[in-house]
Amino acid sequence: MKVIDVGVRDIRFPTSRQKDGSDALNFGDYSATYVTLKTDQGLEGNGLTFTNGRGNELCVAAVQALKRHVVGRSLEGICAEMRRFYRDLTQDSQLRWLGPEKGILHMSTGALINAVWDLWAKREGKPLWKLLVDLPPEQIVSSIDFSYITDVLTPEQALEILKSRLPDKSSREAQMRREGYPAYTTSAAWLGYADEKVRRLCREAIAQGWTAFKMKVGQSLEDNLRRAELMREEIGPSRKLMMDANQCWDVGEAIRQTRALARFDPWWIEEPTSPDDALGHAAIAMAVAPIGVATGEACQNRVIFKQLLQADAIKFLQVDSCRMGGVNECLAVILMAEKFGVAVCPHAGGVGLCEYVQHLSIFDYISVSASLADRVCEYVDHLHEHFVDPCVVRRARYQAPTVPGYSITMKPESLDAYEFPVGSAWRT
Repeated sequence: MKVIDVGVRDIRFPTSRQKDGSDALNFGDYSATYVTLKTDQGLEGNGLTFTNGRGNELCVAAVQALKRHVVGRSLEGICAEMRRFYRDLTQDSQLRWLGPEKGILHMSTGALINAVWDLWAKREGKPLWKLLVDLPPEQIVSSIDFSYITDVLTPEQALEILKSRLPDKSSREAQMRREGYPAYTTSAAWLGYADEKVRRLCREAIAQGWTAFKMKVGQSLEDNLRRAELMREEIGPSRKLMMDANQCWDVGEAIRQTRALARFDPWWIEEPTSPDDALGHAAIAMAVAPIGVATGEACQNRVIFKQLLQADAIKFLQVDSCRMGGVNECLAVILMAEKFGVAVCPHAGGVGLCEYVQHLSIFDYISVSASLADRVCEYVDHLHEHFVDPCVVRRARYQAPTVPGYSITMKPESLDAYEFPVGSAWRT
């Protein structure tokens, strides 16, 4: 099976109209650079990277610049040498100067790599999590680029982790099929929502079985305290409450605000400062304990995660399916987290991120961590209707996907309606 073409489309949804997704720094239109790998046998692989509206066209252009590394190659050849394929995309001698392994170029690399994994899973007739679970540990390790991380995780150590989980793997797989993976909701408390809307959404979520809630916090401590009190009133003392600052504070302000908010018993404070500031996160973690620090959705590569882990800066690692170099690099980060004993709680929401990360969480539990302690996967209840195989959440648990692929294929009518700027949703 050979890849004969790569299609890429600029897809945007007008989420800003209802203030969905609003936080301390971001207020836009949830968008996706949507990739389609076309093959000579008719089977297609899909991938995307998530953006927030303006600038999505830059990721589209980056995919166009990178697709020369994909077109003309056989799927069998790529899968046999996944690490080499990853390096071909990330080590392009002319494009590398625009990265390396960070920003627009790396996010677009992730879209292409995820599309290859989607194609591979479809060819094998398996959902991605099952493809990963069934791969021999040696093949998982051979797909990872260990450059710059061997001081904390070597291929031999990664292989040892994976092999140590083999004996009871089948029972954990059966558990995931039966029960699903635990989730938390962010849908009730976007920063732009009015207080009464937050109250209503909290009550609806409780009725649906949610036991863990995340609220957005911002620059105003007064507003943060008011909203946190509101949230605690609605969800009660026994349900988990997490807070997300979306990078809006300096280190000192993060410590001041988190200490003030501690009276509402937050389980974690998320993205309290710049995602690149590993030592800043470490200082915050030390100052606000026992409240945990969580970050990851804007961590640009495995090296930043390595430093956060080395500095004991995070209690919860929020790997993102799109920000880095696709499945390959996510595997590296998940294995590093296990080496350090840090819980992986993926970042989701956006366009297709929930569809993506459910696969990573289920794989992590079955093949890597073998634990659900302190582990939850984010869920946001919007835009799922645009996917052919949308994620399914029942009683606050992701149900294990059964359809072959990475669950990221979008409906043709949605692609046509929301392609920017020509789709019907934008022409009006």
